[in-house]
Amino acid sequence: MEKRIVFLDIDGTILNTKGEIPQATKEAVQALKDNGHYVAIATGRAPFMFEDIRKELDITSFVSYNGQYVVFEGEVIYRNPIKREHLLHLYNEASEKEHAMVFMGDTIMKASETDNGFVRDSLASLGFTYPEIDKDYFHHEPIYQALLFCEEHELQDYADHHKHVRFIRWHPLSCDVLPGDGSKKIGVMKLLEAAGLSVQSTYACGDGLNDLEMIEFAGTGIVMGNAVPELKELADIQTAHVDEDGLSLGLKKAGLI
Repeated sequence: MEKRIVFLDIDGTILNTKGEIPQATKEAVQALKDNGHYVAIATGRAPFMFEDIRKELDITSFVSYNGQYVVFEGEVIYRNPIKREHLLHLYNEASEKEHAMVFMGDTIMKASETDNGFVRDSLASLGFTYPEIDKDYFHHEPIYQALLFCEEHELQDYADHHKHVRFIRWHPLSCDVLPGDGSKKIGVMKLLEAAGLSVQSTYACGDGLNDLEMIEFAGTGIVMGNAVPELKELADIQTAHVDEDGLSLGLKKAGLI
């Protein structure tokens, strides 16, 4: 079989609703590798937020920060930090509105304020504790993604005022902040270049709003049964819910394992 590359989202795709990797998923990932295919993770998470998953699945290629930090077989091949002036503009407005932010660098994240309930609850949903406080962190370190903590009805003002960044909601209380030209699609393209593979040989598996461009771009888009409606409309293959071994079943439907 011709070598393919398969991109896997984490939350709701690799991890089930209990935050666990199903045994069927572990076996499916191993089967992909046994069949000679590349397996890469494509996630909105920071690299330091899924080291354990990479280790458990023995995956050394990934697109992180929704495309802003890309690694191929253990080597960083692409970095796209948010411009500092754009972060400062956003941070000033967030401070005026008393909305917290988290700034995410290569190896660590820092919060703009102490003990904010939105920060605590959002990060707890991913299994992470409250970050250390350093509101000036973005002044002296490259930031590949930020988190803005506000409710849905409060986001439009930010979108209107900050055209140089993108906002993608991942939690009722939080959204990712990316460079305006950033997306998982761009990160996938960079990794494809490094692997020397074509779009036609690309499979992407996901469930969330931050997967839209990646699923649309890939040669074959495999969409989980638990996916948002907008993503299901783009599916080449729709599989079962993540809690019903959806990833493994989707890869079987695609003829990859």
